[in-house]
Amino acid sequence: MASTIYVLNGPNLNLLGKRQPEIYGRVTLADVEADCRRLGGELGFDVVFHQSNAEFQIIDWIHEARDGAAGLIINPAAFTHTSIAIHDALHTLECPIIEVHISNIHKREAFRHHSHVSSVATGTIVGCGTHGYLLALRQIAHLVASGTIGH
Repeated sequence: MASTIYVLNGPNLNLLGKRQPEIYGRVTLADVEADCRRLGGELGFDVVFHQSNAEFQIIDWIHEARDGAAGLIINPAAFTHTSIAIHDALHTLECPIIEVHISNIHKREAFRHHSHVSSVATGTIVGCGTHGYLLALRQIAHLVASGTIGH
């Protein structure tokens, strides 16, 4: 059984805690990574955690995850609404995919209401702040334990 969960983050999430804290809060991406690694370890998983402002890099990490990841958590950020390429890359995975958004994208600008990722995700967590990442880790652990694999 695969024991690695990938956590991928899209553009501007490197500014988490500094950019629009009234929307995204003051927790930094380093804080989120530490929390994910801690909980992942408790659940018996290694966590590979990445952030990039470059679409191609996120796609390369998705391709890397094809080689045996137990699951993938992705906060595609602005690529959510624009990237067919990320959608297509995610579609090649055979493990659970959980889409995470810190804010509730459905309560924001109309252009944020559509996600190219949701149609290939096993589940979506929106509006739970950075706690959504931990919920996603727990959901993947549940799906792996129950034998529910794929999307």
